[in-house]
Amino acid sequence: MPNEPLTIEDIAGQDKTRLLKLSGPLTISNLFDFQSRVRTNTVERLILDFTNVPYVDSAGIGAMVGAHVTHSKDGRSLALVGVNQRVRAALGVTRVEQFFKFYDSREEAQATRT
Repeated sequence: MPNEPLTIEDIAGQDKTRLLKLSGPLTISNLFDFQSRVRTNTVERLILDFTNVPYVDSAGIGAMVGAHVTHSKDGRSLALVGVNQRVRAALGVTRVEQFFKFYDSREEAQATRT
């Protein structure tokens, strides 16, 4: 379980949007590709699709907070799509849930401008 892979599909979107579709857990053993893609993102709006992410560990939460900070300080937005109850609970327990904007679908996230 701790060495489960994380795959990331990187999809260039329309209207200054980029989508990263994650599949697998976001954990200390596999988050470096995620961090690299988030840090090098320069588009106005980044959407992270968590539909196929079963859980995150504390390092994964740290990487998510880092993504939020990076995008906020540069005036760009970050949206989370398809976050399940387990991941949402982890974000709540660590008191970082309020940093993120959650959407049920990619279409909803793309249609909403913040």
